[in-house]
Amino acid sequence: MIVINYFRALFAVSLISSLLSPCVYAGSSQQFHLDIPTIDEEVDVDVDGDINEPAWQHAAQVMLQYETSPAENTAAPVNTYAKVFASNTSLYLAFIAHDPAPENIRANLRERDNAWGDDMVGIKLDTFNNARLAYQFFINAYGVQSDSIENELTGQESDAWDGIWYSRGKITDQGYQVEVQLPLRLFNFDDRHSVQTWGIELVRFYPRNETHRLSTHQIDRNVSCQLCQLGTASGLAGATQGKDLQLTPSLVANQNSQRDVAPTGPWTDDTNVEAGLDLRWGITPTTLLNATINPDFSQVEADAGQLDVNNTFALFFPEKRAFFLDNKDYFDTQLDLLHTRNIGSPDYGVKLTSKTDDHTFAVLAANDIQSQFLVPGNLSSDIAVIEDTSHNVASRYRFDPSKQFSVGGLLTLKQADDYHNYLLSGDIKYQPTKQDTFTAQYAHSVTQYPDEFFNQFCGSDDCAQVADDCDIGECEINERVLRTQKDGEFNDGMYNIAYEHQRRNWYVSSQYESIGRDFRADLGFIDKVDLAKFVVGGGYTWYPDEHFFNRIELGGDWDITHSQHHERLEQETELFIEFEGGLQSYIAAGIIERERVGRRHDPSDIAINGNTTMFEETLGWFYTNFTPMGSLKLELDMYFGDDIDYANNRPASVNMFNPGVEWKITESLVLDISHRYQTLDVDDGRLFTANLSDLRLNWQLTLNSFIRLSSVYTRIERDPSLYLYQNPNSLYEDLGNELLYGYKLNPQSVFYLGYSDAFVANDDIDSLTQNDKTFFMKMSYAWLL
Repeated sequence: MIVINYFRALFAVSLISSLLSPCVYAGSSQQFHLDIPTIDEEVDVDVDGDINEPAWQHAAQVMLQYETSPAENTAAPVNTYAKVFASNTSLYLAFIAHDPAPENIRANLRERDNAWGDDMVGIKLDTFNNARLAYQFFINAYGVQSDSIENELTGQESDAWDGIWYSRGKITDQGYQVEVQLPLRLFNFDDRHSVQTWGIELVRFYPRNETHRLSTHQIDRNVSCQLCQLGTASGLAGATQGKDLQLTPSLVANQNSQRDVAPTGPWTDDTNVEAGLDLRWGITPTTLLNATINPDFSQVEADAGQLDVNNTFALFFPEKRAFFLDNKDYFDTQLDLLHTRNIGSPDYGVKLTSKTDDHTFAVLAANDIQSQFLVPGNLSSDIAVIEDTSHNVASRYRFDPSKQFSVGGLLTLKQADDYHNYLLSGDIKYQPTKQDTFTAQYAHSVTQYPDEFFNQFCGSDDCAQVADDCDIGECEINERVLRTQKDGEFNDGMYNIAYEHQRRNWYVSSQYESIGRDFRADLGFIDKVDLAKFVVGGGYTWYPDEHFFNRIELGGDWDITHSQHHERLEQETELFIEFEGGLQSYIAAGIIERERVGRRHDPSDIAINGNTTMFEETLGWFYTNFTPMGSLKLELDMYFGDDIDYANNRPASVNMFNPGVEWKITESLVLDISHRYQTLDVDDGRLFTANLSDLRLNWQLTLNSFIRLSSVYTRIERDPSLYLYQNPNSLYEDLGNELLYGYKLNPQSVFYLGYSDAFVANDDIDSLTQNDKTFFMKMSYAWLL
């Protein structure tokens, strides 16, 4: 009741302020305005970075005259000019970036989306000018492309989206220049208007001792909404997308060999060759159809290494597959209710996304050769797999009646023979003033597991034969058994309410989230249920002038979490300080004081009170990254203090040290190394020492081709005598390697040839022994019709 009254008070305050404050608008001509000339006849432009074709004589020219960060709307330290014009099918841009010392320009041949930290120029475009989504295109001095989608609803930027567009750059005696062609088939926009008016910002990043952000217009730090501060661009009269039909056939071949290594057995070979076809059809400029048959969803790029040690919750891995990423933002809500890596290996998929006026609609359907999903809890979670083909559907609708208000709904469905999970959700976002943001979302699910499904989690053929009362280490029942031991259908809901007030120098925020015991989001990534959490926090920011640090923030928050039976799970207070400044540095440090429960004493009882121990912890953390020279970036992440030994349910102390180095050995050769060192100590000694090394060496031969070597090594050493309920191996090692050659004509027209292998060692295997090796090839070509 206290929390409800609290949010009622916040709403009343915000409503009053909304009546006294001006409305929040999207791109405005008062910020900046550009009239884009449109050339009706056929345009002959060779995108080579020279900017010497006659068509450029018709272009409008603007200057990026403001520095918006770290300085606040001061005169730009260097001159940057942009030229813009359009044909009926493309938008053309050129940037002339002057530099008083061209030898200091930071430019490297890198793979797409990996040139951040270089000198770059780019453009942000909100093609509906409604401050919801914006396309972002950035290019370094050599023409390396980076593109992304900025989503104001979630506050996130996703560089996973890849469009097909064209760019080239060249360094000159005065600086560098870049030439860009953006085909209109890239964009969703309303072609019913005779003249388009889009939100726009032209940007340059000028990294020296600090990273200077230059813009066509000023940015008000007293306004929390970023896309609301775009300028406007008018023109593109008669603009069309053309046919906007793309067919991408693909061929994938691999030979995989595996063997048992304890004892060592013979290799077993498996050869697989598959053909697939992807369709991308812009039915209208606002409606896009994606379809795939027998898609190749193999991971060409290895996931970053993660340590899964003294951890009770499932690890998260991001989506990287092109079919799911195209217009992914149309499905986004404040909660992670759609995580498409839960669709592991489909035979087909279809996706339709559309936006008309204030209405946005998206639907996705795909099968999967198995049913994979999370089994969540309030103290642990795990991945479950049912070996039955599943059908997966997600549908999203959003209505934006004004630039201040959005309301939407999401439906997901995952179904197999004796299993289903249906979810329906509604959400709102309201920005009554330039500083205030309310979000709220409610979701309800209906789920049914197969009979005896829970037995796969207890280590026994029949969990029912396990005693009702048992202690840690003596009971085969765990939280996953309790969460899946259901008869027939079960249902529950969750809701999240949040408020944020953000100004130039200070902010406050508050959030309340309640997740029912039987709520499930099997197409999403909700790894915790049976809890209610309240968070309140805030901070203050300084912007010093003439100082090594140009931004200092001091903040903190307090939160408390209970089970749905009002049993306290955790209470935490955190204070932190952040610095940004010279050497392109970011430094942050904090301290956490908390109380939280460990494992259940009787795993067969879901109760918390009287069944768990409350541990008191003090934990310090530190993070920094900085660039002492243009070719070298250093990073360090560390924390130390109190922890819980979850395997034995007792207090412990943890030390984690995670340094990283990015060394640009040459303009085309980059070495990334990170190492994570983690220890856990208990009263009687060191329980374990864990090491994880992740090495990536990338040689960018040209803008389109590269060779990459990656290697991830894990070593965990344990003292079995200190374990009370288990007898683990004293040593575990694994090593995974990948050597890959790639040629990318564009994100969908690719050729890959590679080799990967895996090694393992433990108490029964004296040294690292190979147990897996794979040769693979993939080629695809995007036909633009």
